[in-house]
Amino acid sequence: MRYDDFRRSDNVEDRREDGGGFGGGGGGFGFPMGGGGRLGIGTVIVLGLIGWAVGIDPRVLIGGAEILTGGGQAPSYQTDRPSSQAKRGAPTDEVGSMIAGVLGEIDDRWSEIFSANGRTYRGPRVVLFRQATNGGQCGMAQSAMGPFYCPPDQRIYLDTSFFREIETRFNGCQGSACKFTAAYIIAHEAGHHVQNLLGILEKANAQQRQARSKAEANAIQVRIELQADCLSGVWVNREEKKRPGFIEPGDIDGALRTAAAIGDDTLQRKMQGRVVPDSFTHGSAEQRKRWFMTGYQQGNISACNTFGAGNL
Repeated sequence: MRYDDFRRSDNVEDRREDGGGFGGGGGGFGFPMGGGGRLGIGTVIVLGLIGWAVGIDPRVLIGGAEILTGGGQAPSYQTDRPSSQAKRGAPTDEVGSMIAGVLGEIDDRWSEIFSANGRTYRGPRVVLFRQATNGGQCGMAQSAMGPFYCPPDQRIYLDTSFFREIETRFNGCQGSACKFTAAYIIAHEAGHHVQNLLGILEKANAQQRQARSKAEANAIQVRIELQADCLSGVWVNREEKKRPGFIEPGDIDGALRTAAAIGDDTLQRKMQGRVVPDSFTHGSAEQRKRWFMTGYQQGNISACNTFGAGNL
């Protein structure tokens, strides 16, 4: 991926020098639960691996669908209090600069799409951290959870070490294609932001509250996540038209490889040796690849109607 000429966004909050602190949250390596319980770091990591890209709220992974749908008590945290060491603006290190560049281009392309439809787009803020940080209204952010989008705060929380995990632990990309994989991940989370602005998340959450079973709620979550994959493909399509040549040979294959590596079926086979479709929250490897390619090939939001699709 060629990104030297990307516009660097200043809408980045860099907390990587905070030393793993998080204002207002609990301490240690556990994840505070609503009932006062605490999960060990090993359990959190396993849950994070199975559902790394939960773009709605990390509590979906840890606490189950009942928290997302209002059936559980969410932990209490201070809302959005960055430390004195947090830096605002585009980072200057290589990884931080790439993230700021990708965010800038995502914002520009979605601004164009929204404007063409008579809407105004305001992009999400990306919070970079190491190990753990205050996740605002979505609770404590831990690196083991993977990147996630917090709708109330309109922020994407991202530990940059996750990109290395994709390459080394998930075997989801190789070499220079990993840069494009990082862009795909950020674009997926930005896709959740688009869903939030369009009111899709609110409607989906209402459907989940009315779900008759955990499996039914999970099925709705799959449609949310596959749509975010599709929307990430829409951005790639628009970016390629704006900047021909920004995609290098092997980049798309790398993104598809990542999508396959983090499919629910792939991760369940790896972690528990069997596949349980009713527990899927993100979609199978084949579904994730197909919906990314749908967005990439067609380049418009209407192609990403996973909620109206009879066959995912």
